[in-house]
Amino acid sequence: MINKTVWIHKVGDLLVDSFHYLALFGIGATIVWSAVHDYIEMMRTGHADLEDILLLFIYLELGAMVGTYFKTRRLPVQFLIYIAITALSRHLVIDVQKVADSFHLYLLLGITFAIALLSVAVFILSYTGKNYGCPEDSQFNRKD
Repeated sequence: MINKTVWIHKVGDLLVDSFHYLALFGIGATIVWSAVHDYIEMMRTGHADLEDILLLFIYLELGAMVGTYFKTRRLPVQFLIYIAITALSRHLVIDVQKVADSFHLYLLLGITFAIALLSVAVFILSYTGKNYGCPEDSQFNRKD
């Protein structure tokens, strides 16, 4: 007879894994659907602006993030930071044309500072991960 605690843990792991895979497929499908929709809209208009291209990069980064999580069961923080940098860059490109008063100037400077700060964060995360490893590496090894 199987120990009840072992059985409960196995069922719990199965339910959590099932939820993760279902959620990943749902999120992945939504990303593809949104990207295709926006791409078709670009094709319909006959051109793509820089903000449209940056939006496609956001979709690409989201897809890479889902793929990485699907393969490794880990969500690298760098992907979220890359998405934030791309989104802020997209916002910066859109607002550069609207700089007419001092508020917009401060907004642009704030966005630029945020991009620089996020870039430093990516550098620090990459450096520490390369030189010191990640604490969870030994904890979440896949048994495939």
